[in-house]
Amino acid sequence: ATAAPACQVGYRVNQWQTGFTAEITVTNGASALTSWALTWHYAGNQSVTSGWNATVRQSGTAVTAESLPYNAALPAGGTVSFGVQGTYSGTNAEPTDFALNGVSCGDTTPPVTTTPTTPTTTTTPTTTTPPAGCADAAVCDDFEQQTGTAPAGRWTVGAANCQGAGTVTVDTAVAHSGSRSVKVASPGGYCNHAFFGASVPGSGVLYGRFWVRHTTPLPAAHVTFMALRDTADGGRDLRAGGQNQALQWNRESDDATLPAQSPAGVAQSVPLPTGTWSCFEFAIDGAAGQLRTWLGGSEVPGLVVDGVPTPDVDQQWLGRAWHPAVTDLRLGWESYGTDPDTLWFDDVAWGSARIGC
Repeated sequence: ATAAPACQVGYRVNQWQTGFTAEITVTNGASALTSWALTWHYAGNQSVTSGWNATVRQSGTAVTAESLPYNAALPAGGTVSFGVQGTYSGTNAEPTDFALNGVSCGDTTPPVTTTPTTPTTTTTPTTTTPPAGCADAAVCDDFEQQTGTAPAGRWTVGAANCQGAGTVTVDTAVAHSGSRSVKVASPGGYCNHAFFGASVPGSGVLYGRFWVRHTTPLPAAHVTFMALRDTADGGRDLRAGGQNQALQWNRESDDATLPAQSPAGVAQSVPLPTGTWSCFEFAIDGAAGQLRTWLGGSEVPGLVVDGVPTPDVDQQWLGRAWHPAVTDLRLGWESYGTDPDTLWFDDVAWGSARIGC
């Protein structure tokens, strides 16, 4: 029998006239690694301008992608994904000489477990995220370790109260980073809701971040794409979604909305773009009774509860004392009318400090 190779590499390119992105998936061989570096050479004039999920350097035609703290451990048979963006002219041939920790991926010799020495002649490291700030997040999941048809591990798939045609699947065709995301599809209608969720800390300030992509503009009717169970509100949900074609928060127990659903209130929110990835961030401070929301890194004025009632924003919300204690986070789609949508979620993270996009 032939010994297994030290590694296998998948290199998936999306290119346009002068630029490209490449999603790279590395499958390790029989020896576990505590850190990794993948190297390759470009045959043309490709120039890497940025990378995500790895520290990427280029010197001439040689490229090195090194692990980050949150994805450094690579077990035997395990996989890790990262990406690069670059420019080129002429042809954009795929590399063929990948090596993991100095050992060719066509070789049967196990790669070494020590961190490779950085080349002495390099350009400045080009690092950008997604996922951003994962080293400081309590949980950061890009779904690259999911091997089944539905998210598993920390994630549970479910539909409360009634179940219909809504589905939750791991998708390998659309991703924000790497090669996997979670796809939620619903034909609309309350019983066709579908969510996947995980436990989050029930005390302290909770910061969350995820990237979302969807296909249908937010409708006039009330919809939800994130729900958090609030044990301080009888186990009812704190919900983020939309109404009147703009983002909103909704409190299930009394149907209070943020902002108030007046023309002036809705004008202080924003729509959720379709056909592109959007970074949605939030912060919930239960002790202070405060809530903040960002889209694409910019705070949304109409989605802020600061403890001081503001007409058309949080005056209705603060009509009663509010000190949430959320214990789970669920992502998906729930339509209280007949509005369908298909959404993808990726690079989900939460922790005790803002994570960023």
